[in-house]
Amino acid sequence: MAIALVYDPRYHDFESWASLMCEAYAGQQLSIPNKQTDWKEWAAGLKGIDVFQNEAIPGPDVFENWHDWAEAVVGAVNPKTL
Repeated sequence: MAIALVYDPRYHDFESWASLMCEAYAGQQLSIPNKQTDWKEWAAGLKGIDVFQNEAIPGPDVFENWHDWAEAVVGAVNPKTL
């Protein structure tokens, strides 16, 4: 059974989704987002985690919004199911 590395961002706002990611990767000490958090800066911190560097997730700078970026991260990292 494959285990997802990244939460599905559907039905979440950025703060909710990023908080789940902070919980999942608590050992990495990601900053917990709030309403003032710049999603691109936070995403750069996530991209810096070794497991995500190994997966070559896309950088946030080529995306207009966090949701499109998060969907791309899911596609790059989570195991494909048949």
